[in-house]
Amino acid sequence: MTLRALWIISHEKGEHVSIRFSRRFSTAEHRAKSLAASSYVAVPEESAVLQLLLTELGLSDSEKSYVALRDDCLYRPRSPALELHVDGPGKGVLWPVLAVLQGPLILACLPLVDVPPEPRPPLSSLLSVSQGLTLLAGLQTFLLGSGSKPDGEGLVPRLAMLPSVLLQICPLGTPLDVPLLGTPATSTAPTSAGAQKQPAWKTGLHRGRAVVNVALLETVRSMQYGNRSRQDLWDVFGTVTCKCEVEGVLPNVTLTLSLPPNGSPLQDILVHPCVTSLDSSILAAMSVDNCDSSAFSGPYKFPFSPPLEPFRLCSYTSQVPVPPILGSYQLKEEENQLRLSVTLKLHESVKNSFEYCEARLPFFNRDQMGNVDVKVSSGQLDVLKEKNLLVWALGQKFPKSREVTMEGKISFSGPTPGPADPLCTKLTAYIKLYFKVPDMTLSGCCVDQHSVQVYSSAKPRIVTCRELQSKEYFIWNSTGTAPVSSGQMMM
Repeated sequence: MTLRALWIISHEKGEHVSIRFSRRFSTAEHRAKSLAASSYVAVPEESAVLQLLLTELGLSDSEKSYVALRDDCLYRPRSPALELHVDGPGKGVLWPVLAVLQGPLILACLPLVDVPPEPRPPLSSLLSVSQGLTLLAGLQTFLLGSGSKPDGEGLVPRLAMLPSVLLQICPLGTPLDVPLLGTPATSTAPTSAGAQKQPAWKTGLHRGRAVVNVALLETVRSMQYGNRSRQDLWDVFGTVTCKCEVEGVLPNVTLTLSLPPNGSPLQDILVHPCVTSLDSSILAAMSVDNCDSSAFSGPYKFPFSPPLEPFRLCSYTSQVPVPPILGSYQLKEEENQLRLSVTLKLHESVKNSFEYCEARLPFFNRDQMGNVDVKVSSGQLDVLKEKNLLVWALGQKFPKSREVTMEGKISFSGPTPGPADPLCTKLTAYIKLYFKVPDMTLSGCCVDQHSVQVYSSAKPRIVTCRELQSKEYFIWNSTGTAPVSSGQMMM
């Protein structure tokens, strides 16, 4: 992969937008002219590039909601590869221009594409696109460090170092330590990721003690109706994310997922390509089939050779008998006010220790909220009248009874209408729950740090964590209509 040009642009709000650094590679430009022949489009001046990039990214002409060059329905952008429409003597389209926005900077580059511009090839077939984005990500780490917005004093010296850094990692526009141009994106012979070396541009090389981080996250969704004629729905989706911080060559790792003795088997398991081998029975359980008791229930072993960056090792779904919080919501209309009654009960199997837990009650398609006379048995209630919204902060624990209630009346008499929603009319209303429970999963799935085997002389420290989060967790008013799905919820 070779770059024709590279730009670093400062775009902090309230400050003048400018190109802080640019570099063009004349040898790469000569090759681009030879390859493109009559369809060659030269890279314009810096000011023109800046304006075209800002327009394409929607960062200019803020007073204009419609810009024909960018917003016309016939224009179909294919992110992250942008098109820059160049006017003037060298009229044409520069493609693919890769751009990464992070903190106060825009990092952009124009890789050399050695295939005919028409018909335009798919992005997935262009090795230079993925390698160009990787280079931008490495430069982003170099300039911004581990944070997203360093102070000005920290950024200025790094920008001053860029010419000498690029001379070492990207001589003549070709980054070092990447597959040669023309190498197929997928190799015919399997290669071990454990032999990967740190790319020259990836300056965030880990120093110090080796660490393997494993994070298990389960998200639960629910649709509860409080009506026997409508079946409540809920599902659990889990992901295991890994990050191996080891200096030098990465080791081979084996990770084990365990379930409690009475746990339901994991289903719909998908694994990262770095997993080297896997029992076929692990992949056999599907949620679309009726899962029987003979299905594989663990432990689930995943041997893999980790890539350089953090990655999702696997994902799965799980069938659990009950949702973590059971709710009842009743809303009735009396003249120009609503009477509401809410009960939320935390299931006994769920750990009563939240990082946060909040219930939101929006009221759509009504006048602005007026008098609010509502009491809660636990937590704190905030009334946002301008948004027709009640926010019930339940805190970090349910009471000892594991049950909380809300009762009261709300009137609507404001001069301006509240928020609109074509779905929620009349008594069609809902509560949406937001919560996070640390050190717990609903399925009981866990990663024991002692079960993580790392085949390396470095003897890394193993760090594991797990948590449960809500996602699209709705409790509908049982006295009104509500959208009902006859099938299983799909993640």
